[in-house]
Amino acid sequence: MTRPRFHLAFPVNDLAAARHFYGELLGCREGRSSASWVDFDLHEHQIVAHLAPEDCKAAAVGAVDGKQVPVRHFGLLLDWADWEVLAARLKAAGQDFIIDPYVRFEGEPGEQGTFFVRDPSGNALEFKTFRDEAQVFAS
Repeated sequence: MTRPRFHLAFPVNDLAAARHFYGELLGCREGRSSASWVDFDLHEHQIVAHLAPEDCKAAAVGAVDGKQVPVRHFGLLLDWADWEVLAARLKAAGQDFIIDPYVRFEGEPGEQGTFFVRDPSGNALEFKTFRDEAQVFAS
């Protein structure tokens, strides 16, 4: 392994819908699976959708940059061009956005493009990009 990778397991209420969202919309390759879970390759990170409908609850929100951001969420930091391609693909597919793509903290340290979506089970995902990677942890 050349670099650490994260592993994230999360609840879903429908594995077929998860396969469509993560596999077809986000382009994640499917790995191992069973009748109750599916592994996905999210840009070389292992995420696992576990069938657990009773755990699919809406996340609380908190104010960030004047927006109501889901507190519990996960996602990726992408190159700017890849972020734009993904946003366009999701828009073309009719995906609803929790927060539409926009530039946050414009002109300030940590300037970033961001958008939020929910998977079919209500899990919130954020996709970000930075024009300057050195700004990822800027304060």
